[in-house]
Amino acid sequence: MISEDVFNERSGTVIGLAITSKSPKVGFPLVYELTSPKSPKKSWVKISQIRTLSVKRIGNFISKVSQEELDIIIDGLNEILGN
Repeated sequence: MISEDVFNERSGTVIGLAITSKSPKVGFPLVYELTSPKSPKKSWVKISQIRTLSVKRIGNFISKVSQEELDIIIDGLNEILGN
């Protein structure tokens, strides 16, 4: 999720990006390969696929990206948006 905890708590929703384990046909800035050693599978963030979900729909915690990876993902999102 890319939204801040205070937003999540107050709104009852989280803003996140889709993740896939299927090797993509496109590259950055549309997707970003995660490098977290804690991930159970090789995975990619689909930066262009933003979701807002109820906190009730969030399942078990699997892994967390580093601040460095999050910054790269946000840079990709900004590039897609033309910022």
